[in-house]
Amino acid sequence: MSAVLPADGALADALQKSEGVWHAAWRRFRADRVGLVSLVVVLGFIVLIVLSALGLVASQWQNEVGVANAPPTFMGPAVPQSTTAIEVPTGPNVDLSEVDPLAPRYKEWDERAKEFATTETVKAETLPFGGDRLGRDVLAKAVKGTEISVFVGVAAALCATLIGTGLGAFGGFFGGKVSDFLEWVYNVFESIPNILLIFAFAAVVGRGVESVVVILALTGWTGMYRQVRAEFIKHRSREYVRSAEAIGASVGSRMFRHILPNVSHVILVRMSLLAVGFIKAEVILSYLGLGVRVDQVSWGTMLAEAQSELILGHWWQLVAATLFMAVFVTAFSLMADAWRDALDPKLRGLE
Repeated sequence: MSAVLPADGALADALQKSEGVWHAAWRRFRADRVGLVSLVVVLGFIVLIVLSALGLVASQWQNEVGVANAPPTFMGPAVPQSTTAIEVPTGPNVDLSEVDPLAPRYKEWDERAKEFATTETVKAETLPFGGDRLGRDVLAKAVKGTEISVFVGVAAALCATLIGTGLGAFGGFFGGKVSDFLEWVYNVFESIPNILLIFAFAAVVGRGVESVVVILALTGWTGMYRQVRAEFIKHRSREYVRSAEAIGASVGSRMFRHILPNVSHVILVRMSLLAVGFIKAEVILSYLGLGVRVDQVSWGTMLAEAQSELILGHWWQLVAATLFMAVFVTAFSLMADAWRDALDPKLRGLE
């Protein structure tokens, strides 16, 4: 008995049709130049964050390496200003040793003072992107602040996505009392204004990176839950899910192997929006003193410090924090949009 082999063209078409979902999505994503450029920018930020976390860059951001409010290098050193209101007198010193009873001990005190003398480090007049009011490098602070702000936003978005996706999948797939109970929990969280809920959790949990991640995850899962639940309700009665049930697929297989990949683009877009929103929320919390601790730096603490510096004409810390935040948020949003288009099931098979 002989088998008929398909022609080369038919074989190639068959291989292309059997291409995996993620492989096809990556091929479609590479065709989007804006998405590729955004991906490169985001990867650059990730590399910078990893280097900062390992202490290879911006590890000495707390050191006072420059003079107070040192201007950026391209502006040159600031014009020196007189710091004394009374002019220092000039002229020969008057010998008061005959009338001063402590004069014999001056020499002894001078010798003892030399034992505790410290050498003053020469501070830079300018820094690459300027310095803050304490002389700390603004560029190093921006890099370290990027590490904390992005980590908080992405980690909180991942946690909220896991919570919202899990609850939404169970509520949408099973329905009934499970859905009713989850809807009640959802309505309780939605009945309270989000910003008040964040402030309430912040007052209870306290300050710190971990606290901010927990606060944002516990208050930001509701949108993801609502959207995933609606998608699962829509997909659970479709033919491909019923066919999987007919051949004996388990509940978990139908939920996470069949339905979840078809709604992954919705989850990805929602998660990107959550990450952007959580970064902004962290900036607001840190700006108000409810976010990271005082020994940490983020974009929010930089903006809080820049408020008083801007009045004196020192704008570089504000520009550094704003520039880093704007570039990352824009690139992350464009990259997520490109991945949404690449994963959208409606675009599959239309090439």
